[in-house]
Amino acid sequence: MRLTAVDLGASSGRVMVGEVGPGRLELTEVNRFANRPVQLGDQLHWDVLALFTGVLDGLRAAGRGGPVDGVGIDSWAVDVGLLDADGALLGNPLHHRDAGHALGVDQVHAVADADRLYQVNGLQHLPFTTVFQLAARRGTAQLTAARTALLVPDLLAHWLTGAVSAEVTNASTTGLLDATTRQWSWPLLDALGLPRELLPPLVSPGDPLGVLTPEVLAQTGLTGPVPLTAVGSHDTASAVVGVPAATDRFAYVSCGTWSLVGVELPAPVLTGPSRAAGFTNELGVDGTVRYLRNVMGLWLLSESLRTWADAGLPADLGDLLSAAARVPAFTAVVDCDDPRFLPPGDMPARIAALCAETGQTPPQSQAQTVRCILDSLALAYRRAVRTAAELSGTDVEVVHVVGGGARNTLLMQLTAEACGLPVLAGPVEAAALGNVLVQARALGSVSGGLAELRALVRSTQDVVRYEPRTGSEVAWAAAEARLPAR
Repeated sequence: MRLTAVDLGASSGRVMVGEVGPGRLELTEVNRFANRPVQLGDQLHWDVLALFTGVLDGLRAAGRGGPVDGVGIDSWAVDVGLLDADGALLGNPLHHRDAGHALGVDQVHAVADADRLYQVNGLQHLPFTTVFQLAARRGTAQLTAARTALLVPDLLAHWLTGAVSAEVTNASTTGLLDATTRQWSWPLLDALGLPRELLPPLVSPGDPLGVLTPEVLAQTGLTGPVPLTAVGSHDTASAVVGVPAATDRFAYVSCGTWSLVGVELPAPVLTGPSRAAGFTNELGVDGTVRYLRNVMGLWLLSESLRTWADAGLPADLGDLLSAAARVPAFTAVVDCDDPRFLPPGDMPARIAALCAETGQTPPQSQAQTVRCILDSLALAYRRAVRTAAELSGTDVEVVHVVGGGARNTLLMQLTAEACGLPVLAGPVEAAALGNVLVQARALGSVSGGLAELRALVRSTQDVVRYEPRTGSEVAWAAAEARLPAR
């Protein structure tokens, strides 16, 4: 079966073709396109029309290689497009890094404090969660005119098929879904004064959403009918499907612009210590819960590279990683989740300022800055893996790292040493693999549960193993002690 995965990340989108069947799982990229946010006045937007064009170009390219038997879409979370009563988009979706979202936090907490919210949605506090985005826009002409709010993958699915729905793994990141019932929390929505009709019907991974419209078929040259199937539309939900785990005793790091670090559970953890530790309960495929922390991730590195390139400084990642490997460990470390790192900007200067504030000598070179970022990320993974295991009662024996960061050999070795566990790095395109596997199962090309899907990943995809070096625990514990307590 020849299936197409649309996989959208914060810096680029890609359309992949998966050849899937018993004992077979092959992935080919047919289109990659930039995802460039647009600053308009004091607001930061996603250029969702450019993304849709990239999707159509990808479907056209997929069709040139043979029949397309199905399509699935995954992307990042929380950001929504608002549609009016005619189904027209009311402006490009706001980016989650837009500063205005934080204005909704106090409004939400005025009717539902942090403890109550966590008991309902089980989410780590992030000031850009959808519930805060919508609260910040209450009373605006745009939200007043809105009749439907669609998360990014649901918006693209709507344009491809006409379907109006919210896939549950991504809906669980909005703050408006009950983590226990896996349904919209109408009492919370009512308390916030948001109209119920704003939230579309929920669907689950594997549910059929419809077929590509005649207009889309004409634009792409595909021959219909081509079904669009709901997958784990949160890219991390799809990526966790693509983790090649052999047992359930694993932690995962979905390592990209954001790093999502956690374990897979059968039910949410809604305790006070869990909330205090900043852990989130996002829903996964097949009734699972992705119990994790959002870590700022490779955003710190990519923004540093962009800053240096803009200044005309060397910004070749390979060269900088080689130089960083020669820098002594723990010259400086920072809390990756410090809120000053969230917006775009001069990341090296922010890192240097935080080092100075915490009594450390700021990095004196680009290589030292890169080493600071990677040591700090490995420390963040160490904390998250160990805390997830403790709070959930999970016995973690191995850490699986998937996504683009799995290529970063220095970061992978540091992560193994920081966690004191073997790290299995890869596959890089885990989200696209999970996307096509859920489609293939829904369409009858493969069968079984998550264990069977992961076994297929394990037997067909390359993974690199990193072992922790003995005797490094004391040094990592001392470095962790330099960070703010959680």
